[in-house]
Amino acid sequence: MALFALQLKFTDTERRMEVRPAHREYLHSLKDAGKLVTAGPFADQTGALLIYDVADEAELRDILAKDPYTAADVYEIATLTEWQPLFPINA
Repeated sequence: MALFALQLKFTDTERRMEVRPAHREYLHSLKDAGKLVTAGPFADQTGALLIYDVADEAELRDILAKDPYTAADVYEIATLTEWQPLFPINA
């Protein structure tokens, strides 16, 4: 398994707010499945940071393709990179 950090930049606030309940429900399902470590918007609501625990980038891209935010086209990927935490996540 690999950890990936994904930083999103929101592009359409009105549409994002319409689909946010479905997006958050999807994130909860990923968290329950052990695929999402943590996620949340930035305080200024310009974007978000999500940490995924997946086999590889291909699996992450598949997860993103199924996200309601992707279908609604309300974000751009600012960064997507494999992440190596210095400290344990569940410490």
